[in-house]
Amino acid sequence: MLEEKDFLRYSRQIELEGFGSKGQEKLKQAKVLIVGVGGLGSVASLLLVASGIGKIGLIDKDKVSLTNLHRQILYRESQIGEEKVEKAKANLRELNGDCQIVAYNEYLSKENAESIIRDYDIVVDCCDNFKTRYVINDACQRLKKPFVYSAISDFEGQVALLNCEEDSVNYRELFPEESLLSKEETKNKAVIGVLPSIIASIASNEVIKFLSNYTEHSLKNKLLIFNIKNYNFNIFEL
Repeated sequence: MLEEKDFLRYSRQIELEGFGSKGQEKLKQAKVLIVGVGGLGSVASLLLVASGIGKIGLIDKDKVSLTNLHRQILYRESQIGEEKVEKAKANLRELNGDCQIVAYNEYLSKENAESIIRDYDIVVDCCDNFKTRYVINDACQRLKKPFVYSAISDFEGQVALLNCEEDSVNYRELFPEESLLSKEETKNKAVIGVLPSIIASIASNEVIKFLSNYTEHSLKNKLLIFNIKNYNFNIFEL
């Protein structure tokens, strides 16, 4: 139930037509898992914690490095060498102490995916490799959990809402050739620094819309592709 301070803190959201206190209450009751707290996940976690999500899980095994800081705006120079999920949790708690934040200092794998994902209402894919995306997809399918797919490379980003209903497209239908994609995956992680914030904002918006039933014009069964170089937005029906 919303408290008096919630009505003040989230007043700009609550005032939205079609959202209101009911929408905010749904966010407060919601549990969101963010897989990867790098370029996409660091921004998505900031936005979702700020929005009033009740519980957020963060899973990542990496440490903060100097090369992260041009795009992973959750972290600070003083935190280089520290575990990402622990620093993310500490920084996010300063933003919103009412949000329960759970840190998983491990990689998501076939062995742990179901036990972790089971406790959440929706998963946000903010990872940087195809293997983990298939793990997310397969676990979400078995558990009947929706997930928001997001990805970035060079000047381009993608977002889709997958596995959210019986007739919803899943990641394997979108990208069926797992072995082919894995072979093509390279060590090149080039990306313009502002792109993760844009794509993570769109992904976070999908999460908020889904959880609050504010779903008009959602990305269910659609793939959004944005190119920051020429500012082209394209949405494809799946």
